[in-house]
Amino acid sequence: MRLRRTALAVLPVLVAAIACAPADEKEDSDASAASCDKGDLPLTQEGTLTIGTDSPAFSPWFVDEDPTSGEGFESAVAYAVAKELGFTAEEVTWVTVPFNTSFAPGEKNFDFDINQISITDERKQVVDFSDGYYSASQAVVALEGSPVSEVTTVAELADFNLGAQTATTSLKAIRDVVKPKDEPAVFEDTVAAKNALLNGQTDAILADLPTAFYISAAEIPGSKVVGQFQPETGDQEEFGMLFEKGSELVPCVDDALATLTDDGTLAEIEQKWLSDVVDVPELQ
Repeated sequence: MRLRRTALAVLPVLVAAIACAPADEKEDSDASAASCDKGDLPLTQEGTLTIGTDSPAFSPWFVDEDPTSGEGFESAVAYAVAKELGFTAEEVTWVTVPFNTSFAPGEKNFDFDINQISITDERKQVVDFSDGYYSASQAVVALEGSPVSEVTTVAELADFNLGAQTATTSLKAIRDVVKPKDEPAVFEDTVAAKNALLNGQTDAILADLPTAFYISAAEIPGSKVVGQFQPETGDQEEFGMLFEKGSELVPCVDDALATLTDDGTLAEIEQKWLSDVVDVPELQ
């Protein structure tokens, strides 16, 4: 009888434990795997995917300064991601976000920002990033026939007056990699940097390679892309889509990018809009 009473006493405990365990595990599983179904996405504005970028929006990233066209590398990538998330083009809204403020801490008025924003450890302290969608080199633009247009190494650049847009990895590359003798010129935007080069206020300007290629080919006659280099110990610098810190949308966008990579869509977009930049020489 003692054995039977003991077994009966233990049985409810075992039943309770068995009954509870799967529910707890299911709850943990549900909490760790947020749904990427369109209706479940955590959006700034219900039913609309809100995407930020700067204005003006330059080629080859956007065409005719119109992010909504789907033309240009980043516009095409943004709409491809939107489609993977379940949005039509009509369900995408664009907002203007100045580059210099996009990675500032705080609440955002967009779901993600796409604007040649390099993924850095410093920025990741206050915002989140998707996986990289493009690996970019830094490039040097100078006027043809100028002394700096003939350099073949990064070390040679240190003798010249260089400039770049503020808060960019191009400016960081000048300071940390080139280490010029003179403090670099800092510009509010790319337009100011181009004007300074044309006016002789700086010997050369730095930008990511596709932007530098477009500046030389379409915006500054008589200029050339002197060369390209990787900014940090030879590692690839990657652009990522930027999110408010803690955004639950990040894994869903990463899934979309993975699909676009696996099925070749991302490579096709890059080939269409950025293929012309591949022949720029490497600066040693």
